[in-house]
Amino acid sequence: MTDFYAVIGNPIEHSKSPVIHHAFAQSTHQDIQYERVLAPLDGFAEAVHGLIAHGFKGANVTVPFKLEAFAMANRLTSRAQDAGAVNTLIFDAEGIIGDNTDGVGLVRDITHNIGVSFAGKRVLLIGAGGASEGVLHPILAEHPALLIITNRTMDKALNMVKRIEANDEMLFVSIQAYAFDDLHGQHFDIVINATSAGLSDSHLPLPAGIFAPNALAYDMMYGRITPFMGLALQQGAVVFGGLGMLIEQAAEAFTVWRGIRPSTAPVIAMFIQQAKA
Repeated sequence: MTDFYAVIGNPIEHSKSPVIHHAFAQSTHQDIQYERVLAPLDGFAEAVHGLIAHGFKGANVTVPFKLEAFAMANRLTSRAQDAGAVNTLIFDAEGIIGDNTDGVGLVRDITHNIGVSFAGKRVLLIGAGGASEGVLHPILAEHPALLIITNRTMDKALNMVKRIEANDEMLFVSIQAYAFDDLHGQHFDIVINATSAGLSDSHLPLPAGIFAPNALAYDMMYGRITPFMGLALQQGAVVFGGLGMLIEQAAEAFTVWRGIRPSTAPVIAMFIQQAKA
């Protein structure tokens, strides 16, 4: 019997999630149907309840509804609570469970697919919005030597640091908030762009020399060379976009829903091959 899932967003027509999840289903022999749902900006809750009424088992949530998904879930996983946002919903007899798979998606892409460990590394996280919040705890759990958060608005970065400092279990990692100007003279092994600057081709005010030798520069955006990636290439960094994160977070959601982890490598290879065609 076919189980139904969806991705909810606005806009949504660009979403690659149906292709990804159908590939996972085929490789794991799972009988599912997965579709896109365009929710009105003021109609997210109605869209979710409509899916539940039609017997859907779960849904992914994309912009701009991750905070609304967090608010409407009547149960939250610990990683959703840490992120303060929800990108995966599970529907059961007791209501709606909210989860967040973004952080594990980023970490798995960097550590498993790219082959770079966070352990003992100096890490720079650019941005203090929802994307950064979603990956912060999973990065800290990988035991970097230092994590610096930088943002145009310092208050947001400072608030992120204060919330972590209030959590004793994370205090084994040195975590600080810097303004962009404070980064002069600093060098990082891993630099992650969690801002949306690439959408408008905006340049981030990053000083020269922040990339340590053989540093990894990772942009959560995918499908294009952003100004951040271009700067990193000029400075000799190893550069990756967020395609692997997209697929890995989807694999984590699929695992939550179906109880079986799909292989991501063939799906990543499929998208890379399509981009070359």
